[in-house]
Amino acid sequence: MDFVIAIDGPAASGKGTVASGLARHYGLPYLDTGVLYRAVGVAALAAGGSPQDPQAALAAARALRLGAIDPAAVRTAAAGEAASQAAAHPEVRQALLALQRGFAGQPGGAVLDGRDIGTVIAPEAPAKLFVTARPEVRAERRWKQLAGQGEPLSFEAVLEDIRRRDARDAGRAAAPLVQAKDAVLLDTSEMSISEAADAARRIVEAARARWEQSRG
Repeated sequence: MDFVIAIDGPAASGKGTVASGLARHYGLPYLDTGVLYRAVGVAALAAGGSPQDPQAALAAARALRLGAIDPAAVRTAAAGEAASQAAAHPEVRQALLALQRGFAGQPGGAVLDGRDIGTVIAPEAPAKLFVTARPEVRAERRWKQLAGQGEPLSFEAVLEDIRRRDARDAGRAAAPLVQAKDAVLLDTSEMSISEAADAARRIVEAARARWEQSRG
């Protein structure tokens, strides 16, 4: 495996910002795997089904094409909830496994973020981070993001959604959200974006040095 950076963490932890920044810094392709599950959930709803229905979600996953995903459609609060529901189905996760592993296995390496990158998708990744923050901090971030998109939900509603998704992600039977044993914890609760980016780069630089040394 080339130099893969695997980043996991719960919703609104800052993992996407960290991951995209690392991808730019190292000149690596980047995949936000959460977008895949959001697209599956949205597609299941658009087809008249429910992301809670394993068959409807599986059909959407099998038909998914990266180039056809509408970025605006998958960034809503409803899409986030639909993603969490769809991701709970083992069949859906299996259907998207090859696509994600193929992305991770491309020559030169890649950066991926999600819920099971370091544990399932790329368990041999040389650099692994688990990015998190307190639920209240994550809820405030998501609340501000949604407000900026014209979705004026209450802070309480967003916090409840964050906690519900945390429980679903951590409690599912297939690829639950857990910190890989060899992942470095990065708590961004008290960090600015630049501080989180700097901390992440230091973690990855240390991992890269170990990886290069192991390769001789």
